[in-house]
Amino acid sequence: MSDELKMTMPVPASASHFVVADVFGRPLRSLRLSVTDRCNLRCSYCMPEADYVWLPREDVLTLEEMARLTGYFTDLGVDRVRLTGGEPLLRRGLSGLVRLLRQNRRVTDIALTTNGILLADYAEELYEAGLHRITVSLDTLRPERFHQLTRHDEFARVIEGIESVARAGFTGLKLDTVAIRGFNDDELVDLIEFGKQVQAEVRFIEYMDVGGANEWSQEKVFSRAEILTLLSGYYGAIEPMPERGAAPAQQFLLSDGTIFGIIPSTTTPFCATCDRSRVTADGMWYRCLYATSGTDLRKSFRAGASDEEMRAMIQAGWEGRRDRGAEERKALERDGLRVGGLIGIEKLREDPHLEMHARGG
Repeated sequence: MSDELKMTMPVPASASHFVVADVFGRPLRSLRLSVTDRCNLRCSYCMPEADYVWLPREDVLTLEEMARLTGYFTDLGVDRVRLTGGEPLLRRGLSGLVRLLRQNRRVTDIALTTNGILLADYAEELYEAGLHRITVSLDTLRPERFHQLTRHDEFARVIEGIESVARAGFTGLKLDTVAIRGFNDDELVDLIEFGKQVQAEVRFIEYMDVGGANEWSQEKVFSRAEILTLLSGYYGAIEPMPERGAAPAQQFLLSDGTIFGIIPSTTTPFCATCDRSRVTADGMWYRCLYATSGTDLRKSFRAGASDEEMRAMIQAGWEGRRDRGAEERKALERDGLRVGGLIGIEKLREDPHLEMHARGG
């Protein structure tokens, strides 16, 4: 057990509402809700193959079912919901789900992670529905690199989508960049400068092993230390900002007041403070991004389990949570015991739930 993971008691959220904690004292506070496993890009670090085994259409939850399931999680402490995919804007009626979630008074923050291709079409509609924040994945500012990475010529639409965010009325835009050695590590300054132009906080994510098909290797990881060294060589002194509880990004401040973030999940795992839970579009619940097994909430839900039974199932599942997948992977690397990818490609094809795009990354 990590020295950082220590038992604490559940934290009261209100007179009738408490936050459950797992065996290490980590609270259940954040839900990543995947609304679809489909995507309109084929990024090499996430979905490198042309074809995938998709979740059966009849198993995918309706928007009303997603809102009800979210309600069970908020009864147990969740107050932040992030809508993910695949590409969530491919899910028809997504703004309707946002409206349903806004009716839940325990939800204080509803965010969306998108690749931005369809964002210009839906930004205003999502803002009017009550969505709070948007994060756009943007790994390069060079159209030819974008095509190389994603296998699609949609760079212009992504930029249009990013520019539509402020026009729609949103603030707090974030741009997520996976930093990959030898691919885009020469664009980090350009990305921060672009972020200034569009009033966005850029967050650099260390390249993670998210499955057996992406040919991940440690050599491709451009670490937090290397990112800071590169940026300080251009901007000068960089100041770390105070930590923000369970937030995965470490924030830094440039001399001109610009804030950027780094998510060092490969070299510095943050399992000790992870409060995130993940539900796939067909209702499989995973307590860790790297978990190889989950709980089928859809089966119980559609079989007629009562609200009390559903809450009890989720509470028991979280209270028994011991997951610290990133730390365990790091330990294997440190001891020289890790060989090959996280999950073999054949196993991924047998169970689409093991694909990271199915559980919201």
